[in-house]
Amino acid sequence: MQIRIFERKQELGEAAAAQAAAAIGRAAAAQGRARILAATGASQFEFLAALTRRTDIDWQSVELFHLDEYIGITADHPASFQRYLLERLIRPTGISRCHLLDGSADPEEVRRRVGSEIRAAPIDCAFVGIGENGHLAFNDPPADYETDEPYLIVRLDEACRRQQVGEGWFRTVDDVPARAITISIRQLLESREIIAIVPDERKAHAVQACLEGPIRPEAPASILQTHPNTTVYLDTASAALLSRRPPIRA
Repeated sequence: MQIRIFERKQELGEAAAAQAAAAIGRAAAAQGRARILAATGASQFEFLAALTRRTDIDWQSVELFHLDEYIGITADHPASFQRYLLERLIRPTGISRCHLLDGSADPEEVRRRVGSEIRAAPIDCAFVGIGENGHLAFNDPPADYETDEPYLIVRLDEACRRQQVGEGWFRTVDDVPARAITISIRQLLESREIIAIVPDERKAHAVQACLEGPIRPEAPASILQTHPNTTVYLDTASAALLSRRPPIRA
């Protein structure tokens, strides 16, 4: 696992986008398409803005999956991750091959259908974040490290739901759906490359626990330590509690 630290989120986003563009380009050149897995949330704003500005990506070669979605909300809801991806990635780039998780449909059917599609071929590059409680996608602690199901139906814990309110997606904790569809940990780890974008001071404790602590379900994203091709992008605020910090990038 490689850790890269930047002074500002904008620089972090540009650097992560450059790595993502290179990964997409390699996959497209080798096999005619690039299968990517995209995260959502406030932590991804600068990264996705930088990624969609790039002119060196053949977006028609891209096939898109996403990490997770709330159960019981429609695609026009302000907090919908389908809406987020449509507005911040799909429409700006013209990606035409998308496998979105429909939170308003039968969750079991959605989980099985998209799970079958994601298993059809490896994911070339996954973009992820780390939650304030250490979650990876919506795998809250203690995460299930064993299931080989590609997507799961999970119940969101209190800390995760508070984070969604803190980021401004919902007015109160009671407004946050209690359940979600999420990619499983084992399915995520099958990605050929993982790029984790984790800025902001509010992530510092989770970053320390997951990057320097033991690998354990109580710190779900600690499992990234086992992946041979993961790069974690931090800013100085999210890296503040690390005891072994690499040099800050210009």
